[in-house]
Amino acid sequence: MRAYTATPPPPSSPPPPSHFSHISLVHLCTHLCCSSSEMTLKACLDECMEALDLFLNNHFNESLERLRPRVQESMYHALIYATVLEMQAMMTFQHDDITNAGNTMKSAQEVCQRFRRKSQGLANKSVGESLSEVQLHAEVCYAECQLQRAALTFLQDESMVSFIKGGIKVRNSYMIYKDLHNFIKSYSCVKGPSHIHLEGGISFGVGAFNLTLSLFPPRILKMLEFAGFSGDKEYGLSLLCDGATGMNLRSMLCALLLLCYHTFLTFVLGTGEGEVSEAERLLKPFRLRYPRGAIFLFFAGRTEEIKGNIDEAVALFEEGCKAQQTWKQFHHMCYWELMWCFTFKRAWKMAYFYADLLSQESRWSKAMYVYMKAAYLSMLPEEEARPFGENEVELFRQVPTLKQKIAGKSPPTEKFAIRKARRYKSSNPVRLPVPVLEMMYMWNGFSMISKRPELTEGMMQTLVEAERTLLESPEHEYLMDDRCLIHMLKGLCFKNQAILQAAEECFNKVCSSEKKIKFDHYLVPNALVELSLLYIDQGRRDAAIKILHKAKHNYKDYSMESRTLFRIHAALAKLKADPEEEDSQM
Repeated sequence: MRAYTATPPPPSSPPPPSHFSHISLVHLCTHLCCSSSEMTLKACLDECMEALDLFLNNHFNESLERLRPRVQESMYHALIYATVLEMQAMMTFQHDDITNAGNTMKSAQEVCQRFRRKSQGLANKSVGESLSEVQLHAEVCYAECQLQRAALTFLQDESMVSFIKGGIKVRNSYMIYKDLHNFIKSYSCVKGPSHIHLEGGISFGVGAFNLTLSLFPPRILKMLEFAGFSGDKEYGLSLLCDGATGMNLRSMLCALLLLCYHTFLTFVLGTGEGEVSEAERLLKPFRLRYPRGAIFLFFAGRTEEIKGNIDEAVALFEEGCKAQQTWKQFHHMCYWELMWCFTFKRAWKMAYFYADLLSQESRWSKAMYVYMKAAYLSMLPEEEARPFGENEVELFRQVPTLKQKIAGKSPPTEKFAIRKARRYKSSNPVRLPVPVLEMMYMWNGFSMISKRPELTEGMMQTLVEAERTLLESPEHEYLMDDRCLIHMLKGLCFKNQAILQAAEECFNKVCSSEKKIKFDHYLVPNALVELSLLYIDQGRRDAAIKILHKAKHNYKDYSMESRTLFRIHAALAKLKADPEEEDSQM
């Protein structure tokens, strides 16, 4: 095999005896062999695995220090170093971090390019057969760099040119992965000593593309298929599972993507039925190997939250915060989930506390965090003292001033929060009835409490009290919108309690009030989606398809529309309704 050259690090004195416990046998071997003038592909992969091991054990800076000396010489050191910086940038959301990560990933791509064959791509079978193992690895690393650079491009710049550049990078990456995947499945592919890492990289890329594309509604997917993309959810999941369970460099990336899918995407963009058992199966080996690993403590907490074990989830998120102090961004992820855990328990002041921490420390969405602070305060009795002497009306009025743009657009949740906060602009504002529960619905929180009857009962009490207050309040322009919101949320509580007739009546009340709703036009299409999910549970397939298509085709330009369309697509996919059948139901 052709030598894979890397400049050796400067000689250093051995660490004192007290540090030897932190250095594994693999690192000792690698440290000794690196004194030579050449470093093999296997040695580079071993050292990168060691750096990832440090990362997963919360030794983030040590991980980067292990990689840094060879980022100009080794494609894997360059790629993993840039990947860690990109993860940091996406969590801090600070411009300097994003720019630095983008420049580092560009340099990594240039390093990968040096190891690629200079001829045409792998679509030509004879070219694939003549590539060395190092050149095959260079292809997969190059594709991964392109994919990650595209993700940063979308975050970094809001111009149309950047979107086109990002799109070109995504397509180039996809085509390399596709050709590599076809090649390694062919009889002509000779497996080298580090084939397991090559296969893991390809499984990650092809699996990620298939899974992500399968989430898109058919209209968008048809456009993507025209450009050469395809999305098969089951195939993507199987490839990622293969990658996650193998001992290869991308195991962690495959596992993290699957955990995100099972514990987040299925809730926010799906029908609220996460694969908890699958998430637990994935987590088990990582939790045994990295019992204090902040990333895996976070996902373990999220899994308990989905199961309705809120106290257990709180303990895991708190442990995740204590496990490391280097990257505060991990704390912010835990704070967000802790905020919702205390929301489910109706501990409004505790939830406010975490929203306040986020508003002070996190750059992701200050408008959202301040909106949630105001929302929690508005749930307290009027006579109760507010923490820190803050006032919800003043906080609601701040929300529009905190708007930010990601890739040229405000995040949908920020737009939604700003629209709702407008009610507080006037000198005599009309208070929102249950702003916390409304936002909880947007994050599919009612499905999170479905397994805990006492939590649903608590929410129902809050809604009944809010409904009573509305009935006693004087007429105002938001009255019908507020009543419909409470009907829909009560319907979700009835559904959790298996009182299905009452749930259906609540959703139908919203739909029958369509012409009277003045502002919250999102309520009707979402009530239709909830009604269809109720019908699916009852086995009323045809009625569910008909209602889903009414929601899909009859309503446009409402708040959080794309999220609702994703949920419609997920519900139709669950019913295995094909486009022809769907259209015939109209």
